Amino acid sequence: MSKWKHEITESGGGNWEFEVYVNNRSNSFVKNSILYIKPTFTADWIGAIDRGSLDLWGGEPSDVCTGNQFGGCRREGSAENILPPIQSARLRTAETFALKYGRVEVRAKLPRGDWLWPAIWMLPLYNPYGNWPASGEIDIMESRGNANYPRALGGGVESFGSTLHWGPHYALNAWSLTHAEKWLPSGTFADAFHTYGLYWDHRGLYTYLDDPTNVVMSVNFTQSFWDLGDRLHHWKARGQDNPWEGATGPAPFDQKFFLIMNLAVGGTGGYFSDAAPNKPWKDSSPFAPRDFWNARNRWMPTWKGLDCALQVDSVRVWAIDGETDPNTAGYYR
Repeated sequence: MSKWKHEITESGGGNWEFEVYVNNRSNSFVKNSILYIKPTFTADWIGAIDRGSLDLWGGEPSDVCTGNQFGGCRREGSAENILPPIQSARLRTAETFALKYGRVEVRAKLPRGDWLWPAIWMLPLYNPYGNWPASGEIDIMESRGNANYPRALGGGVESFGSTLHWGPHYALNAWSLTHAEKWLPSGTFADAFHTYGLYWDHRGLYTYLDDPTNVVMSVNFTQSFWDLGDRLHHWKARGQDNPWEGATGPAPFDQKFFLIMNLAVGGTGGYFSDAAPNKPWKDSSPFAPRDFWNARNRWMPTWKGLDCALQVDSVRVWAIDGETDPNTAGYYR
């Protein structure tokens, strides 16, 4: 835990997700050298979630609220606006380790269960080009726990996606130009451990599954991200300022990024499409958490034991081109 710090917030990850992230051994624990990030029910922790408050401000280094945006440190529950119904964990290295260029491999088994959203990803340490997504985001792996999620909508636990997020403004995120998906020919990513990898240097980056030759997403840095985005979104004609003006590297992916591993649930940001069969909430509903929770008899049976946990065996980081601090690069379990 000196390397991996817990985020403590009920802000919903910027997507109004339905979980509260806490430092609790019911949600993040090591068993037989495997890290488990497991969802539980908030009602089992605090009782009623349709009344009272959930206060995360804390007072010690291990329990201080890490994100107060969107009511992230304290919320009041009511019959319509319930408190976050799910309790989970999100671990990061923002205070302990970051890298600019390098190789990352995470050996993990993905969770199985409706509306689960596991992620292995990276965020910029300093936001040198401005707030998200101007300073970038690297998603090595994102998946859905659903067993029968339509392929046309991105698929469920038999697939995962890799994505770069970038753009001058949150409403002008050009992620669709740097996104790819990987599908298993049979079975699911919840059946066995796989390696989710990233190779990143000043010339480009790519993600891969199990072996560097099995590439998922590949992005070449031969042209600037400003020019790449402008060709599709016409940023210049829309009067946007270039947040990466004057950068000497492949901005915004020329800065230090830290690692994150988490298990989210639901949300109203579009990751779970309203067109998905049996989705118990609409993204446009102001009471989406309540609708999700009221339908728990439909999705709860798919959350079985430890199968609904994100299981991580190891995280390995290598320095390349002398860009990563040799005192911190290495192997972390």
